[in-house]
Amino acid sequence: MNFLYDFYQSLLTEKQRSYMHLYYLDDHSLGEIADEYEISRQAVYDNIRRTEAMLEEYEEKLKLLEKFQQRQLVMNQLQQVIQAEPINQELASELIEMLKESD
Repeated sequence: MNFLYDFYQSLLTEKQRSYMHLYYLDDHSLGEIADEYEISRQAVYDNIRRTEAMLEEYEEKLKLLEKFQQRQLVMNQLQQVIQAEPINQELASELIEMLKESD
């Protein structure tokens, strides 16, 4: 959920960002967030669950996190190929093409 939040937080409202930040990044409890905003724990819980569902829907449609993870994997493989002696130029070229196609 933290990765989804990182990628899609700009699509959330200020209140949604605040609740998610407090809950996931600052590790506040539902009760602490409820006290801070003077609302019920249930209201905080409902908002966080709805926001999580939104983030998952954004990822399902946009696939930013999935593409990022694929690029990271290919870049790690490319780094290993470059560091190997002798360098496998063909494999390095294939990995570069994979990076280009990932966007």
